[in-house]
Amino acid sequence: MLCYNCGCSLSEQDFCTACGADVSTYKKIMHLSNRFYNDGLEKAQVRDLSGAVNSLRQSLKLNKSNIKARNLLGLVYFETGEVVAALSEWVISKNLRPKRNIADMYIEMIQSNQSRLDSINQTIKKYNQALMYCHQDSQDLAVIQLKKVLSLNPKFVRAHQLLALLYIEAGEWDKARKELYKCSRIDSSNTTTRRYLKEVERMVMPEDGASKGVVKRKGIANDVIKYQSGNETIIQPVNGREKKGISVFVNMGIGIVIGVAVAWFLILPARIQIAQAAMNEELRTIGDQSDAKTATIDELEQQIKGLTEEKAGLETRLEEYTGTDGTIQASDKLIAAANEYLASEGDVIKVSEYLDEIDMDELGETASEAFITLHDTLTGLIGPELAKTAYDEGYEAYRQGEYAQALPNLARAYQYDETNGDALFYLGNCYRETNNLEKAKEVYTQVIELFPGTLKASNSQAYLAELNGN
Repeated sequence: MLCYNCGCSLSEQDFCTACGADVSTYKKIMHLSNRFYNDGLEKAQVRDLSGAVNSLRQSLKLNKSNIKARNLLGLVYFETGEVVAALSEWVISKNLRPKRNIADMYIEMIQSNQSRLDSINQTIKKYNQALMYCHQDSQDLAVIQLKKVLSLNPKFVRAHQLLALLYIEAGEWDKARKELYKCSRIDSSNTTTRRYLKEVERMVMPEDGASKGVVKRKGIANDVIKYQSGNETIIQPVNGREKKGISVFVNMGIGIVIGVAVAWFLILPARIQIAQAAMNEELRTIGDQSDAKTATIDELEQQIKGLTEEKAGLETRLEEYTGTDGTIQASDKLIAAANEYLASEGDVIKVSEYLDEIDMDELGETASEAFITLHDTLTGLIGPELAKTAYDEGYEAYRQGEYAQALPNLARAYQYDETNGDALFYLGNCYRETNNLEKAKEVYTQVIELFPGTLKASNSQAYLAELNGN
């Protein structure tokens, strides 16, 4: 122990032999801090994590430079799922002792794994989102978020407790008890967990007020002879000699049975313990997987509900379309395209076939703003993927020399992606190869105007000059 005044080593005296400062109170404080650290260590070893946190905090109040207590407090926080609090304690410990500090290894263990950091961030965000849902009385959404949190961090005690509280609020006592048992396995003496569990047990297993039976003792058999010999009472069975031979065999059988039972029960407990440990681990793994799958299923159900509502809204908007026969037919085709997109989960080829049948130039001013908005929305949704698919198919046909077959795909690729200059250039080449020279000139002129200074613009200039006979 070092003197707080001069930094010299202290002796058994109540004063510093180097500077003469009174260190009696200082020694008591340091010893008391170490005592709280030892108490926290003992509690942590028996998974009394809440008690360990209290003891270690008290130790740090008395001596903030107690590196062992601070590092152990970080480990306890980490075991209960409080990763941010654990990192805070380890960072403080590292600042107090920059060298030869085990906190470096703990921090490196977390920061070196980017996926673990991302998982921690997602856990914090989803837990805060669940709290916000609770404040908004959206218990179902809160349950979904908490299941996601626990699938990422199964040891997060506060998430287990909040999920159990939501189950208690919903009257699902068995699920609440399951979550609280998980908390107990992590932190055996958490006050909040015990309070919730007591309430759940009271609702699930009410006290049994039935009267208890009375055990009756059997008296001594009637086929015995009792007589007094001095101060002793002698009890002798009747016909003892006749039963003596039978009792020998009976005792031998009992002895054999007891021997077999003793041998069996010496081996059986170890086997049972091993089997139970394996079964508990398997059940824990299955439970975690079940929680993750349940959370995923709930999220997918919410997405389906949202898509269904979106589909209903689109159908309502489409019903408002009125006008000439051409507008009505265009509306029907637009509705068919929207239904195909929703029903087939984005089959862009089928959707584009409906959209291609709609001539926006022919409709002109008869198309309402809602019609134009929906048309542009669907075009924007399928445009990038359709443009890429059409370009890939058109370019492959172009490479194979099948220019007539490549024409519609390249035209569609440029229609849905006007930044694709390659599609426009190859389209001009296909027109030239199929002797549609006027269209080829028109396309080459577009390439020169829209993509100046590029290689395809230079090639288009050369082909255009060749077609004009220059």
